[in-house]
Amino acid sequence: MEVIPAIDLKAGRCVRLFQGDFRQETVFSDDPLAVARSWQEQGAPRLHLVDLDGAAQGIPANLPAIEAIVSELSIPVQVGGGIRSRDTATALLDAGVSQVVVGTAAIENPALVADLCREYGGGRVIVAVDARDGMVAIKGWTEDSRITALALARQMADLGVPRLLYTDISRDGTLTAPNFAANAELVEKTGLRVQASGGVASLEHIRQLAPTGAEGVIIGTALYRQTIDLREAIAAAGGG
Repeated sequence: MEVIPAIDLKAGRCVRLFQGDFRQETVFSDDPLAVARSWQEQGAPRLHLVDLDGAAQGIPANLPAIEAIVSELSIPVQVGGGIRSRDTATALLDAGVSQVVVGTAAIENPALVADLCREYGGGRVIVAVDARDGMVAIKGWTEDSRITALALARQMADLGVPRLLYTDISRDGTLTAPNFAANAELVEKTGLRVQASGGVASLEHIRQLAPTGAEGVIIGTALYRQTIDLREAIAAAGGG
């Protein structure tokens, strides 16, 4: 299981939100590139970038920071936040992003997801399944949809998507615990590869996630608050 550090970008800075609430923001660094380099040096197998401003506005808003990180790092970088058009996805992929993470568009414009899978291959597309009480939330988690996480996952599988990023919003940034049951259900009932996100606070959480079948675990707050050491986390996950 891969351990994937997250960098959330807001106004060009590295921040973390509590339960996705833009009003509950903690700034951890004014230099996201330095943070990205640090995670790579500590053995991260890949990096997860989120353009928070882009997620809220519907168009990327932190492209200079994203491009700087992608150009400097040798590990794969996946990027989400505001990717709601083919042009946006193409620009990021052309800039060297390994995978684009599509959330809102997966619900509002599933044809876009299908088109991207056909044009670039399903391996370049990750669908973000961000759920609050089992229901998917969109537009930077500011709106709730009427579709369950499992139903969306199955729909995306039918379109050729091989990989999901599942986040339990109620646990994101809280350092409580991941939603083990929901991750296991997605893996078991869809057959897709799943990256787990939200609530990871300890090495024991990582050890408990591995049997769910999750392909990777995305960690943010716990790394920044130093409740988890990245090298130890990679070892606990089985080496990456």
